[in-house]
Amino acid sequence: MTTTSKILLVDDTRLFLELEKSFLKLSPVHVLTASSAEEALEIAANERPDLIFLDIHMPGIGGIACCKLLKKDPSLKSIPVVMVSASGKEEDLDLCRSAGCDDYVTKPIDRKMFLEKARKFTNTVDRREPRICFRAEVACRLKDQFMTVHSVDLSSGGVYLQCDMDVAEKEMMALSFVLSTNDEPAVVAKGQIAWINSADLRKKPSLPPGFGVEFIDMAESSRSAIRSFLNSRP
Repeated sequence: MTTTSKILLVDDTRLFLELEKSFLKLSPVHVLTASSAEEALEIAANERPDLIFLDIHMPGIGGIACCKLLKKDPSLKSIPVVMVSASGKEEDLDLCRSAGCDDYVTKPIDRKMFLEKARKFTNTVDRREPRICFRAEVACRLKDQFMTVHSVDLSSGGVYLQCDMDVAEKEMMALSFVLSTNDEPAVVAKGQIAWINSADLRKKPSLPPGFGVEFIDMAESSRSAIRSFLNSRP
């Protein structure tokens, strides 16, 4: 049986802490937070987290020194540390490596990448988002081609489209669809084809031929509408 992991998030900016916490909300993990390196060291000593996401630039001793102290402590050095860099500059990444970190990620933090990094060190992190059955007409523009297809399921992160046309992973497309029959504005988004379930190579036989689209760019009003729609469904 999978046990609950403790993940410590360290950042002096509350906004980033809340963002990282939101990435983990679907995972059965216990989230700890610290707003300084000094507080992180105290929590690490008392709680023994299974993973630490540690911001580089913070007041006080900072993230680099904090990571070095963690890795020098015999009782804490085995805790994986993922450093968070604001710039992604090579000199910052060199500092992370020299501090002994186990991995790093850059801001702005991508949800998918954040969860992939976390799953390298603990299997209790869930990358999936709740999906519901969702049948609706979806207007699409792929390259210069316009078409109307049907959706199969929907999550806050993407939609699965039933379609037998020839497409490629990573291709960008524009989508528009209505969530319900009410007089609500259509959801408009830019998406990226994340995976293909072709008629010849069915990765998921339970689904009809088509492809999954990951939402890349969407107005906050559309995101809120999708979240409200998902929450209203059993």
